[in-house]
Amino acid sequence: MEMTNPKVETITESVYASGTIKSNNQYQVFATVSGTISEVYVKEGSLVKKGSVLMKIKNETALLNVENANLLAERAKVAANQDKLKEALTRIESAAAKKINDSLLFVRQQNLKAQGVGTQVELEQRELNLKNSKSDYQLKLLAYQSLQKDLLLADIQSKNNVRIYQSVKNEFFIKAISDGKVYKVLKEKGELVTIQNPVAIIGNAENFYAELNVDEYDIAKITFGQLVLLSMDSYKGKIYRAKIESVEPLMDTQSRSFLVTASFLTRPPQLYPNLSVEANIVIQEKKDVLTIPRNYLIGDSLVLVGEEETRRVIVGIKDYRKAEIVRGLKSSDVIYKIKP
Repeated sequence: MEMTNPKVETITESVYASGTIKSNNQYQVFATVSGTISEVYVKEGSLVKKGSVLMKIKNETALLNVENANLLAERAKVAANQDKLKEALTRIESAAAKKINDSLLFVRQQNLKAQGVGTQVELEQRELNLKNSKSDYQLKLLAYQSLQKDLLLADIQSKNNVRIYQSVKNEFFIKAISDGKVYKVLKEKGELVTIQNPVAIIGNAENFYAELNVDEYDIAKITFGQLVLLSMDSYKGKIYRAKIESVEPLMDTQSRSFLVTASFLTRPPQLYPNLSVEANIVIQEKKDVLTIPRNYLIGDSLVLVGEEETRRVIVGIKDYRKAEIVRGLKSSDVIYKIKP
């Protein structure tokens, strides 16, 4: 039967969490238009600058839209519609001449009526003709002014449409939105892309952090700045130090956990996004306390001090290997490991 003595040493209480390594400013790159990739200018591992062209998209429909917009803009130019304006101006001049003529005829009819020549009906008819010609002149003038405004508006709108379609044409080039390293190219030349599917993953080439999932039962113990001890399968036997940087306040209802980020204080020479990581977040540390291995505990409050003799103890904090004994044992006692 295995046995041991309680030891006086340092023990830390910690919260276990698992997660992955992420690159700072890691993001998915999306196309802003749909189409077929005609060129891919980067490969995985490439370093890119903000604004660097990653891929080129071919979209015949958008190209035709640009051409059509240019044609319509040419047609809508005010200078190209001078004939319409001249025609409307001619109608104004004709209406103005008729108004003057009807005015002269009305005055003449008034003079004749004053001399006893002509009838009242003839005078009223001349007056009506004058009113109609004045009204027609005003309508022709308003129509001319309205035509001017419509042509000017059409000219401006068509130019704006050209700018809009031209800007979309410029978006046929997929560009990086920040400096970084291309960690994954998700599309190849000839593949169809849409605005819903990412085409690449880019992140910072040097700066990384740990993204951890902390169970809802432990989240109340987590605060900014706490020490985190990290281990990775890629670096077995190595422990790296980090500190808590942020706690996302919204719980994931499916995993019943919270997202916590930790920045490295010490780190391995080479890191990659999405490496798996295990973490112990240090909640508190006690020095010079009596401890026993956790696997010597029976339940939460008993230890074996003889082959069949148990003793009740009061347990303090625990880590993944040890448990603090507050009362019930001394360092000279011998305890036994219960047989499995």
